Amino acid sequence: MRGVAGGGDSSFGDGLATAARSIIADGRRALTDPELSEPEAVHEVRKALKRWRALLRLLSRPLGEQANQLRAEARELMRAVAGARDAQSALDALADLRKADLPFSTTSTETIRTRLTEMRDEAGATSFTKSTRERISRYLDYATLSLERWPLKAIDFDAVTDGLTSTYRRARQLVPDGWEDSEAEHLHDLRRRVVEHRHQMDLVEPLWPRLGKVWAEEAQRLRNQLGSCQDLAVLTSFTAPHQPLAPWRSRLLPLIQARRNAHLKSAARLAGRLFAEKPKAFRQRMAALWSARSPRKQ
Repeated sequence: MRGVAGGGDSSFGDGLATAARSIIADGRRALTDPELSEPEAVHEVRKALKRWRALLRLLSRPLGEQANQLRAEARELMRAVAGARDAQSALDALADLRKADLPFSTTSTETIRTRLTEMRDEAGATSFTKSTRERISRYLDYATLSLERWPLKAIDFDAVTDGLTSTYRRARQLVPDGWEDSEAEHLHDLRRRVVEHRHQMDLVEPLWPRLGKVWAEEAQRLRNQLGSCQDLAVLTSFTAPHQPLAPWRSRLLPLIQARRNAHLKSAARLAGRLFAEKPKAFRQRMAALWSARSPRKQ
């Protein structure tokens, strides 16, 4: 969605339409690109749907119920392919543990990696099926038809400023006071809001190229730190009794906790900078930036 807002002489609604078409095209590409492995395709599909849902939330006020319904359907599609993603998250967490050079045997690491890879591939075979791909493709077809009917040209920047501010507020309210004591589910909710905020801010980055780039990078770093915490939470769940990694629970949990604390320390610092402004001040800044980009009346 980067580069959509454009100059003051173009309609913001035109930029929204361009963003929507780009997202739909990325989703189709993920379904059909023969160069992508199945885990890569799942990742790209989920990424496109996340961007699409962020845009739909931004359009919730001007478009109403249809945007809300499409967003809910996209969420269900993401859940339909989530099984393979969980195993991949655990694999990412395992790689994260190795980056920290924490004491864990290479043999055990390779055994766990093999087991998780098998789980991921089995989950992909049962969740990212031909039927699921066709279901996603039909959804993208419907999204394309809907897009052509939406009165996007009539939507100006002011109409979505409330949406930008609402997402910012929701994320800011989830920033915990005590990071280390935060539940995994709470951090996951915060990550989802940060992801949504990141995608929405891509729309308006051209309003403030220098500061916007810094903001986007900060949001992405926070997203990555929270994502690593979520990956570690998934890995932890696989060590519960009767789960595939239960034999390694006593050795893995201290390592997972150490890495989690390191990620939380970084996340707290990033969130403090990213959400320093109160929502009202954030909204005023967005409105002022757009106003400064609009053409002066002759």
